[in-house]
Amino acid sequence: MAGQAFGWAVLAASALLIGAVLALVVRVGRRALGLAMAFGAGVLISAVAFELVHEAFAVGGGGEVAVGLAAGALVFYLGDTAIHRLGGAHRKRSHGGQAGGSALAIVLGTVLDGVPESIVLGLTVLDAGTVSVAVLAAVFLSNLAESLAATTGLAAAGWPRTAVLGMWALVVLTCGLSALLGVAALAGAGSGVVAFILSFAGGAILTMLADTMMPEAFEFGGRLVGLLTTLGFGLAFALSVQAPL
Repeated sequence: MAGQAFGWAVLAASALLIGAVLALVVRVGRRALGLAMAFGAGVLISAVAFELVHEAFAVGGGGEVAVGLAAGALVFYLGDTAIHRLGGAHRKRSHGGQAGGSALAIVLGTVLDGVPESIVLGLTVLDAGTVSVAVLAAVFLSNLAESLAATTGLAAAGWPRTAVLGMWALVVLTCGLSALLGVAALAGAGSGVVAFILSFAGGAILTMLADTMMPEAFEFGGRLVGLLTTLGFGLAFALSVQAPL
């Protein structure tokens, strides 16, 4: 089961490398980037609502959900604040602001963004014996949008292609290991612990979306991002009511 979790997490995170290659080979306009990020945000919001928080409430209860959401949001906020101060504030931006930041902080920040999603993938395997289609699609699509924007910015900031691809490869591996370790650590855990972890990840992901993806999506995509966000939300909901893989 741990091997399954690792494999699914690597598959979902591979979108980071795919997006990086696309951004380095094809010039992606800012409007297209904004719309892609809006769609990815909608997909993730749906996954948080129906696959994380709803499931956490079902297996645990309102108390675990409330505490988990608050803890996840706070931990991500504090970690993100530390990354900002170290020089990783613009790690996801597509305008090249990474040039004035710290390479280490950018890498650490990118890892911070991907770990909660990967742990959730591992938990879905642990809970149901297989991966959730909705969560897998949500993480893959949001990673693709995130990588397109961030890689465009890194390239504009003067990062060599080998460094950009190497960073994303490191993040992909870290995501796989996070899912594997999550399954190993939480195997046999009580329903309250599982509920807390699910809602913790949900709080962290929502905070990440509001802090990074959604502001730039609107900045570049304009008012049309509302429609794309809703489309992503609806499609992810449709997937969430299907049987898992």
